[in-house]
Amino acid sequence: MTTMSAERTALRPLSAVAEARQAARAFLEALGQPAVGRDQADTVVLVVSELVTNALRHGGGAYTLRLVAHPGMIEVAVEDPSPRLPRMRIPDLVDGTGGFGWHMVNDLAHHVVVTPGPEGGKTVHALLPR
Repeated sequence: MTTMSAERTALRPLSAVAEARQAARAFLEALGQPAVGRDQADTVVLVVSELVTNALRHGGGAYTLRLVAHPGMIEVAVEDPSPRLPRMRIPDLVDGTGGFGWHMVNDLAHHVVVTPGPEGGKTVHALLPR
C-alpha cells in the first residue's frame, strides 16, 4: 500500500479550522473506499479540528497541517510557531474556557507525540486507526 500525504498552511484564524476540516475530509475521500470508515473519518476530522484550534489559540495564530496515510493508520501532524508544549488542563465546566481538546486528542489517538522544531515551534503528531 502506498502512503499519501497532503499539506495545508493557514494564517487566517477566522476560517482556518473549517478549512482544515474540509482539507481532512478531502484527503480521506481521495484515499478511496473503503480505505477509511465513516466513524474513523469523523475521528480524524475531530482531531484535526482540535489540534488546529489549539495551534491557533495557544501556538501563535498560524499552523501547518500535514496528513499522511500509512498502512492501517492516518497521521495528523499540526505544526505551530510556539515552543510551548501542550498540557493537560482541568476542563472548565463553568466559564467555557476550554480544557477538553487535549484530553480528547490523547483519548482518540493510538499515539501522540510532540516534537520541538529545529528553529523553535513544535509539531504535534497523532496516529489514528484507519
